Amino acid sequence: MLHSAAKTYQTNQVTTATPSELTLMLYNGAIKFIKQAKVSLSEKDFAKTHEMCIKVQHILYELINSLNQQYPVSQDFSKMYDYMLRRTVEANLRKDIEILDEVEGYLVEFRDTWKEAMILAKNQG
Repeated sequence: MLHSAAKTYQTNQVTTATPSELTLMLYNGAIKFIKQAKVSLSEKDFAKTHEMCIKVQHILYELINSLNQQYPVSQDFSKMYDYMLRRTVEANLRKDIEILDEVEGYLVEFRDTWKEAMILAKNQG
């Protein structure tokens, strides 16, 4: 019952979110899953590491697909997302926590910058 209520809340949160809030949720999800991948890797649970890396990859694909190509900066974002995607695949194949650390660092930077942009946009109107 509690699990069902939590799932309903989560679904409502996603379906009522603005596009900028959805992007923030994607960043937060990717960070959460990459942290879980690192824990699993340190515990030598390679199946779970793989599962978490795949989740990060799916989020990065979603971020790539959500870019509005009318803006030149989208090309830069696309290149960075693609880089993080390739590095996540490499980390998964090599079971390399340092690569996961690198990708996590980029994701945190993107997330934090995105949060600042959301605040600025809200304050400007």
